[in-house]
Amino acid sequence: MNDIAPVPVSFHVRRPWADGGRLLVPRSSTMAIEKNAPAIELINVSRRFLSPTGKSLTALRDFTMTVERGEFVAVVGPTGCGKSTTLNLVTGLASPSAGEVRVMGAPVTGIDPRIGFVFQSDALFPWRTVIENVMAGPLFRGRAKPDAAAAARDWLARVGLSRFEQHYPHQLSGGMRKRVALAQTFINGPEILLMDEPFSALDVQTRVLMHEELLRLWSEAKASVVFVTHDLEEAIALADKVYVLTAGPATVKSVYTIDLPRPRVVADIRYEQSFINYSRTIWADLKEEVETSYARAAA
Repeated sequence: MNDIAPVPVSFHVRRPWADGGRLLVPRSSTMAIEKNAPAIELINVSRRFLSPTGKSLTALRDFTMTVERGEFVAVVGPTGCGKSTTLNLVTGLASPSAGEVRVMGAPVTGIDPRIGFVFQSDALFPWRTVIENVMAGPLFRGRAKPDAAAAARDWLARVGLSRFEQHYPHQLSGGMRKRVALAQTFINGPEILLMDEPFSALDVQTRVLMHEELLRLWSEAKASVVFVTHDLEEAIALADKVYVLTAGPATVKSVYTIDLPRPRVVADIRYEQSFINYSRTIWADLKEEVETSYARAAA
């Protein structure tokens, strides 16, 4: 990699390759392996589906990604390359056409209650108050209503919305709704948090505040995070690693370790020379795939 700036930065770029091996584990040793296994593994995964016209399309091809426990991973790539498909595979909402998806060392066979999901559009119930929305998860999992209400109030206090517990979603700003969505997710104590462009609809100022909020909650919860975004600066500011995907069908082009200190102040870190260096280098890598994607669309 070329030396592009006077400030030395260790990028730790890894170019993944296929490893066709598979580990066969006796049933009796499964729990021991789960305890020490990465939070998420996608191993040589391909995902194909049929279009409405009956044409076979490939979203992912030979896709390999590992997310360690407590690690914050961001995924960037061209529009429509298959980033969100990776999240659907981890949740069990979709199955791989080839390869293997594992969570905590075990194959994904369905919806896993240890996984929380934050969408681009919040999943708030419009007919329920803020506190009722946050309580919904614990109640669904069988917690008594008084316990669920107490936990919801605690999480609303953590995200600064105690005064709004009786409001309805339509009475809140976009940033406030997103904070409710975070409380709604974190109250369930997820070990894995999947986030699909959760802040893309927010204005720049609110987005920065939400970055700070997310990092604070993540540092307390110690969950493993996969954060899909189109915003490269957002990815660098938040993540421990940034995965760059190729133009579809997606595979992993590069992995960058982001060696920036924590805790991070997102509003300030963007002006650090090391941050600028990461941004320039990763964008040069990503730009090739974006241009390829645009050229295909125009052909």
